[in-house]
Amino acid sequence: MQKERYDYQYKILMLGDSGSGKTSILLRYTNDIFTPTFITTIGIDFKIKTIKIEDKILKLQIWDTAGQERFRSITESYYRGAYAIVLLYDVTNRQSFLNIKNWMESISKNVSPKTKVVLVGNKIDVDKSLITVSTEEGKDVAKQYKIPFFECSARKDINIKEIFETVARQLYESRIHIQPIGTKIQPSPIPNPTIIRRCC
Repeated sequence: MQKERYDYQYKILMLGDSGSGKTSILLRYTNDIFTPTFITTIGIDFKIKTIKIEDKILKLQIWDTAGQERFRSITESYYRGAYAIVLLYDVTNRQSFLNIKNWMESISKNVSPKTKVVLVGNKIDVDKSLITVSTEEGKDVAKQYKIPFFECSARKDINIKEIFETVARQLYESRIHIQPIGTKIQPSPIPNPTIIRRCC
């Protein structure tokens, strides 16, 4: 079986409160699927996506993390080696937005200042009456931290591709977070049982 060819490999970590849509966004981007039920991540899991920028093939190793507080210590152990972070909140859950400050503090303690971070507000496909975080508020927080900002919908496939392509291009153009070709992917040392519940 022929090995998959790639020029550069990057580890991208997805963070955010439980229920913000990390798994849904990851599945939409890597498998182009969405389900009305979602799988609560227990610990860590990852998926692979390869894209082409200019004449180079980039292998994105995207890690999906548990957002629950009781898994926070496990999550922090996986910051190591992350070259970019996609930080999510749910536009219908104001507390998940207010917790961005805590997530950013955790990020600043655990990764290099050169690590790329992008802020993403998910679930913009819902009825406007359910939205509790405005676009302007999201933009203001992103401006405060000097990071890119997106709003998206995993359900409607809005801006999903753009988020990851923006991150990948930032990494590629920076030339500072390049892993050697052939770097092995380390499997999660913890089991990944799942709990199925209705999507909000």
